[in-house]
Amino acid sequence: MIVYTVGTFDLLHVGHLALLEYCKTLGDTFIVGVASDKVVNSYKPNVPVIPLNQRIEMLKSLRCVDDVRAYHELEYVSACKELDVDIFVIGEDWGDKPHNIAVEKYLKSKGKKIVQVNYNPQTSSTSIKQNVIAQSHKGNYRAHTI
Repeated sequence: MIVYTVGTFDLLHVGHLALLEYCKTLGDTFIVGVASDKVVNSYKPNVPVIPLNQRIEMLKSLRCVDDVRAYHELEYVSACKELDVDIFVIGEDWGDKPHNIAVEKYLKSKGKKIVQVNYNPQTSSTSIKQNVIAQSHKGNYRAHTI
């Protein structure tokens, strides 16, 4: 069984790890789709802090991840077809946007499964970024020269 999930995976953290490790338990092969900066910028105000090629490299280095693929358009049906996905894992903020409805319809028509997961409340990339900004305003980060 092929398991597939998608995301930005900016500032890889324990919440990401928990999700990825869980996904691996659902099937034999686990593939991660990583959103390009263009895709992320289509639904978030800022592009990721970590460049796409580095996000891909970090994910590929994880034992639980079998393959990583970038996606450059906000649609998931083509990857699900190409990879012959059996289980598509989505987050709790999935919503009813046209690209989400399209992949749900496709997967259901093929008898495939969609698994929705809750995010790990311990952390998020957004909270990490906010924390860094707050710390920098307090002067807790200082430049060091060597």
